[in-house]
Amino acid sequence: MLLKAMPISMSGVSWLVLCVGLQSAVFAAGVGEHAERPRITGIDHVTIYVSDVTKSRAFYSNVLGLTLGCPGYDGPESCFLIRPSDRRLLMKPAPTEVRNNAHQSWLAEVGFATDSVLQMRDYVLAHGFRPGPVQRDSDGAQYFRVQDPEGNHIAFVHRPRAKAGYGAASKQLSSHLIHAGFVVKDLAAENRFYVQLLGFRLYWYGGFKDEGTDWYELQAPKGSDWIEYMLNIPANADHQELGVQNHFSFGVKDVHAAAAALRARGLQTFDGPEVGRDGKDSLDAYDPDGTRVEIMEFTPVQKPCCHPYTADHPKP
Repeated sequence: MLLKAMPISMSGVSWLVLCVGLQSAVFAAGVGEHAERPRITGIDHVTIYVSDVTKSRAFYSNVLGLTLGCPGYDGPESCFLIRPSDRRLLMKPAPTEVRNNAHQSWLAEVGFATDSVLQMRDYVLAHGFRPGPVQRDSDGAQYFRVQDPEGNHIAFVHRPRAKAGYGAASKQLSSHLIHAGFVVKDLAAENRFYVQLLGFRLYWYGGFKDEGTDWYELQAPKGSDWIEYMLNIPANADHQELGVQNHFSFGVKDVHAAAAALRARGLQTFDGPEVGRDGKDSLDAYDPDGTRVEIMEFTPVQKPCCHPYTADHPKP
């Protein structure tokens, strides 16, 4: 985990984890009285803002080797298919209000895969949130959008099964989008949404120092993909710092082989590979707008700091 952040210690996290677990049990007992929550199986997509579509397409196509163009999709965003899965990376031009706000996240949206969009919308609505309408893309995918308690944009998506399988593209650096991370100011408020309401499960947490918590990771209820809270980030963090913190990650078997491939494709500047505090070997590359793309191995190579992993690791 290679980051450029200033650590600020945070006390009481262990107690908070215990409290969240107890609250989750109480919450689960009452959920049955309302709409039932369908399965959330992992990350469906990540959408990012870009300032120059041509430059960003070149980075994600030529450097990371993703396939530009998603079957049946003709929406306004540039869509990269992460083969052989149906996961995807979407990018869209940053609007003026985003470009002109140095404190704006360029991680535009994180989408989660679910069995039933209609049922999930009813469930979210029944618990006091205001989801947008259910919509359908040109490729048949159904989705709706909602904001979490801190205003992060998320979506729930159900895709029809692909009619044809796709092998991994020969240049594709990774075939698995494994997590997305974003700045979180209030861990308890976000946990009430992601843990208690949506059922995400603790995967790992740790910090720059053993007694601190700067990263808090939660796996999808029925999958191994995870989200990562980036904690203790100053309120006045600028575009460069937010580009480091608001990120997404691809899994690889061998990060050193991935580093060699990046260099061969002309990307000479990136952080790592290096074993992070989470015990995983990883590197950090940055797209033309400074958005961090983390390339990390699926399993740790050494014991993590601070807290053991509490769930299974994703598989290649």
